[in-house]
Amino acid sequence: MEVNGNNGAAIDEVVGTALKNGKRDPSGRKLSSESQHERTPLLGDGVGSNGSEDGDDDSEEWFGTAELAGLPWWKRPSTIWLLPPYLLYTVAFGGIIVPKMNLILDLVCNDFYASRSAGNSGPMSGPFDPPNGPDRCQNADVSSRSSLFFLYASLISGVLALITAPKLGALSDRYGRKPILLFTATGVFLSEVITIIAARRRDTIDVNWILLSYAVDGATGSFIVGMAVAHSYAADCTPPLKRAVSFGYFYAAMFLGIAIGPILSGTLIKIREPVVGKTEAVLLVFYIALGCHLLFVLLLIFAIPESLTRSRQTEARRKHAEAQERLSPNNDLINRLRHINPFEPLCILWPTGPGSSRALRWNLVLLAATDAIMFGVGMGAMGVIGVYVRLQFGWHEWDMSIYVSIVNVCRVLSLTAILPLITRIVRGGQNKSRPNSGSDNLDLYVIRVAILFDMLGFLGYSVVRNGRLFIASGAFASFVGSIGSPTLSSALTKHVPPAQVGQLLGATGLLHAVARILGPLLFNGIYSATVAKFRQTVFVCLTATFGLAFLCSWFVRPHVHLQLEDDGSPARTLLPEDNDDENEDEVSRFL
Repeated sequence: MEVNGNNGAAIDEVVGTALKNGKRDPSGRKLSSESQHERTPLLGDGVGSNGSEDGDDDSEEWFGTAELAGLPWWKRPSTIWLLPPYLLYTVAFGGIIVPKMNLILDLVCNDFYASRSAGNSGPMSGPFDPPNGPDRCQNADVSSRSSLFFLYASLISGVLALITAPKLGALSDRYGRKPILLFTATGVFLSEVITIIAARRRDTIDVNWILLSYAVDGATGSFIVGMAVAHSYAADCTPPLKRAVSFGYFYAAMFLGIAIGPILSGTLIKIREPVVGKTEAVLLVFYIALGCHLLFVLLLIFAIPESLTRSRQTEARRKHAEAQERLSPNNDLINRLRHINPFEPLCILWPTGPGSSRALRWNLVLLAATDAIMFGVGMGAMGVIGVYVRLQFGWHEWDMSIYVSIVNVCRVLSLTAILPLITRIVRGGQNKSRPNSGSDNLDLYVIRVAILFDMLGFLGYSVVRNGRLFIASGAFASFVGSIGSPTLSSALTKHVPPAQVGQLLGATGLLHAVARILGPLLFNGIYSATVAKFRQTVFVCLTATFGLAFLCSWFVRPHVHLQLEDDGSPARTLLPEDNDDENEDEVSRFL
C-alpha cells in the first residue's frame, strides 16, 4: 500500500487529536500512555509536554498508587515492612558464612588425614607432605581438596535451585510472595540443622553428609529465591523510577547482615572458645542463627502484609490456567517434554507478539546475561577466596570476619548513600509515580561503572601479596561495584508488565542457579589445578569474566519496554523496527 503526503498529514492530525483530546484512536480504542509513547516518534521528536525524553504524561500515575492507597496501614505493603526482618535473616546468614566455611575446612582436613593414615588412595587423595606450620591444614593438598568439596556442594545446591527457582518465582505471581518466602526460610532452617548434626557427630558421620544440607537448601530455592521474591515484593509496592533504590536497600540489608554477622560470630567464638572449645563455640553461633531464622518465619506469618493483592493473584492464576488449557489439546510427547523443560521459563527473556520488539528482546537477554555473569563470578569467588586467604595469609575466623565485614560495610555505604544520592540528583525533578518507560541512561551508566570497579578489584586480588592490600582491593571494588546488582534487577523489571515481575525474577533466578553451578565449577576447578603453581590464576580469570559482562552492558539500549494498554494487556501495535510491512498495515487503520 502506498501512503501519499496528504494521507500522512491526515494520519498525524487524527492521531494527534486523539492523543490530546480523547486519547482514543479513530476506531474508538483508548490510547494508553504506553501506546502514546510508542507512536509519538512517528509524529514528532518524541519529547512529551513535560520535557522528558520518555514522552510520558506526568498526570498518569503508576497503577499501584491507587491500588495500594485504599488499604489500611497494617495491610498496606511496603519495603519498610520487609526490610527489618530481612536484615535479621541476612545477619543470621552472614553470621554462619565464615564459621561454616572453616568448619567444613576442618572436617575435610580431618578426613584427609584420616584417609592418609588408613592408607586410602582414593581419587581425592594426593601426595602428602607434613606441614611445617602450627596449622596442619595449611597446605596445598588440603586446600585443593577443600576447594573440590565446595565445588561439589555448589553443584548439588545449584542444580536443585535451577529446577526450583523459576517454578517458585512463577508461583509467587499466582499465590503471593509470603508463602514462597516461608518455604525458602524453612529450607534454610532445615539445612543448618543438618550441618549442626554433622558437626556434633563428626567422629561417626562422614563429612559428605554436609552435602545433604546443600541439597535441602537448593531444593527449597536457596537464597537465590529468597532474594528474587524479596525484590518481587519491593517491585509490587514501588514505582518503577524508585525501584533501583528500593532494590538497593535490600542489597544493603543483605550486605549489612553479611558485614555484621561475621563480626558478631567471630567475637562470640573468640570469647567462648577458651571456655568450651572451638567446636562448641562454633555450634553456639549456629544455634543463634537458627533462632533468627525462626523469628523471621514468625514475622512473615503474623506481621508482614502480602504485597500481591487477591485480584492480581486470581488474575495470574486465571491466565496460567488458560495457558495450561491451550496445551491440553496437543498433549503429545513433545509438548509434555516442553512442559517439563527446566529452561522453559527463560522464554520470558525473548517475548514475541503484540507489544514486543527486537530491541526489547535483546535488552532482556543482555541484561540477564550481565546479571548472571556477575552473580556467577560472585559465587565462584566466594569459596575460592576463603580457601585462598587461609593458604596465602594464614587467616582464620577472626581475620576472615574482618575482611568480610570491611568489604560489606563499603557495600552498605554505597547502597544507602551513593546510589540514592545519584538517583536523587539525576531524577529529582521527575514524577516518581510514572509507569514503566524502560531502563534509562542513568541505569546503564551505573551498571557499566559498577562492573568496571569490580573488574579492577579482582585485578588487585591477582597482583597483591599482602593481606591489608588484599582487603583494600576488596573495599575498592565493593564501594562502587555493589550498586550494579540492584540497578540490573531494577532495569530488568522495567521491561515487563507488573504481572510478570515474579516470573521474570524467577527466570533470572534460574540463570543464577546455572551460574551457581558453572561459577564454582569453573573457578574452583581452576584454583585446584593451579594452586601449586600460580595460585592467583583464578583471580586473573575472574577479572576477564567481568570484562565479558562489561562488554555485554554496552549493547543495552535505553527506553525500551513492553508496550501496554490501559488494562495492562500488550499493545496491539508494533515498533517500526519489528516489521515494516506490518507497521504499514497498522498505519492504514487510521486512514
